[in-house]
Order: sequence, then C-alpha cells, then structure tokens
Amino acid sequence: MTNNTELPDGLVLREFFSPSDYPHVIALWKNAGPGIHLRISDEEVEINKKLQRDPDLFLVAEVSGQIIGTVLGGFDGRRGLVYHLAIADAYRKQGIGSELMKELEKRMKLKGCIRSYLLVTRENAEAIHFYQMQGWDQMDILTFGKDLV
Repeated sequence: MTNNTELPDGLVLREFFSPSDYPHVIALWKNAGPGIHLRISDEEVEINKKLQRDPDLFLVAEVSGQIIGTVLGGFDGRRGLVYHLAIADAYRKQGIGSELMKELEKRMKLKGCIRSYLLVTRENAEAIHFYQMQGWDQMDILTFGKDLV
C-alpha cells in the first residue's frame, strides 16, 4: 500500500511491555471506535497469558513515549491470527497501521507462519478497505464464538 502521508517523526515500533503499557493500550482500544470489541480475553491477566506464548507478536507504536497504535498477533504453530489493530484518531491515515501490520507479518513469517487470519465486523467499512489494500482477501465463511468461562 502506498501512502501519500509521511510517517510521524519519532515513530517507534516496539514490543508491548507488561504491566506498564497495559493501561495505555486498553484506553486506546476503548476509544478506537466500533471496530474493536473488548472481551474478558482483553483483561490484563489474560493478556499476560498471551505474552507467555509469543510476546514478540504484541506490538505498539509510539511517538514521544505516547502509545498511539497497537496490533496483537498470535501464532498457534499452524496459523496466525491478528487482533486489535488500533490507531489513535489523531494519527490515522499516516501509514502507522500499515507499518504495524508489515512488522507483525514479518515476525509471523519468521516463526514459520504461512497463513494468517483476522476478524473484521461487517459494518467496519474503513477497516475492510484498509485490509484489502494490504493484500488481505475477504473470505466467505461464518465465524462462531463461545465463551468458555
């Protein structure tokens, strides 16, 4: 994807640090709009479980020490999954989401991941367009979910 806007000066992509990043990340997710649906699996204790598996797949973007973007990836040894790509309103459409996705995909490939999936709500047209521009294909499948607690 080409972007006519330059990345913000001082943009840093790094791994999520627990516990110091959690309050900033959860605040970003809560204000990200209707596309991110927070569940029990997004609570701090559950995020810490995820970090035990593949901490290198939870990335944040920051400018001047402020977290302005996130992407959370997972790899189960067979397939990858992308969760919670979120960019703060003031930083959208500057290429940050593309950079986060590019870095996450690179890290997944290094783990041996050859295919990944992500979930987007049907009404999130902006996200659907973004992912299509990133080379992701829309699949005609039904997704089911079930809380196990």
